[in-house]
Amino acid sequence: MQDTPHAAELLDAVIAFLRDTAIPNLGGRAAFDARVAANVLDIVARELRLAPAAQAAELQRLRALLDTEGTLAHLNQRLCEAIAGGSFDAATPGLAAHLWAVALSKLAIDQPGYSSYRQIVDPTETLP
Repeated sequence: MQDTPHAAELLDAVIAFLRDTAIPNLGGRAAFDARVAANVLDIVARELRLAPAAQAAELQRLRALLDTEGTLAHLNQRLCEAIAGGSFDAATPGLAAHLWAVALSKLAIDQPGYSSYRQIVDPTETLP
């Protein structure tokens, strides 16, 4: 078991330093690059916090959809093949809900500030 602070908390500290101390004292290209770096670290921190549960839920849905076992990568490949081959389509039970859940989980990590995402998701809800 890891002692605190955890990786995401360490990232939060670096992000706070960049945003609160470094960026206000930088100008031009350096300030821009520091903002980009802070945004990248935000994504990494959200991935550390959210991806394990999102991937576990995705794996469970894929196992149910495909009625088989396998790794997340393998089952995603099988799903892509089923869609491309025409054996899965919009009428396939559970497919649309699965794809929607995957999209929302990815947005939660990559772009939680995206306005359409914020209109859809309850900010107090934790997405799988």
